[in-house]
Amino acid sequence: MTTTDQQRALRRRRRRERQAVVFGSLIAGLAVAGLGAAATYTGALDLPFLEREFASPAPEAGASTSPPPCPAEGTLPVPYTDVQVTVLNGAGIAGLAGQVQGDLASRGFTVLGTGNFPTSLPGTAQIMFGAQGVAAAYTLAAHLTDPVLVLDLREDATVDLVLGEAFDVPVPLESVALDPETPLTPVEGCVPLEEALTTAVPAPAPPEDEAAEDGATDEGAEEDAATEG
Repeated sequence: MTTTDQQRALRRRRRRERQAVVFGSLIAGLAVAGLGAAATYTGALDLPFLEREFASPAPEAGASTSPPPCPAEGTLPVPYTDVQVTVLNGAGIAGLAGQVQGDLASRGFTVLGTGNFPTSLPGTAQIMFGAQGVAAAYTLAAHLTDPVLVLDLREDATVDLVLGEAFDVPVPLESVALDPETPLTPVEGCVPLEEALTTAVPAPAPPEDEAAEDGATDEGAEEDAATEG
């Protein structure tokens, strides 16, 4: 065998050796991956990072991320008797809506009724209203601490006041910053009504009667009345 043939044979042998190393590494990697998958599937291998939630958390019920509408320039506060409001209990405190109903009625607001909000509401309060109720919503908001304004697609000027878990009491009447002759002040981050309507939520369903929540209290009152009779 000539020197050239020896060199060719040597190169072929080295090539086979490299191929054997590459293929061997691939086979070993696949084997390890297969064993790991089998161990994880059968529970023999615990991988905590696989249990983490990678999806974005669902938004809290009742919460709104859409900017509220600004009142039209020059819009004046609505006379309290013209503000028709339904008070909804989203705090989970029995009788709270009825208590706030009395507070608002004593200030002159027209309270249409009370009810229970379908879910618990974080924060102090949320005011829900349609395009016709922007001025009424801003007027009511001046009597509350940090309310969230939420535009929906109702067609009338009524508003819903949802009491949140952090609700305390309305702002003292002497601290309400409203002047019948001074235009309403837009809240920070508000947008023109036309823009807000593009992200408005659906009109609300009729609320659950709050009396159902306070049934035990009402029943007790009836028994007391019967005893006295």
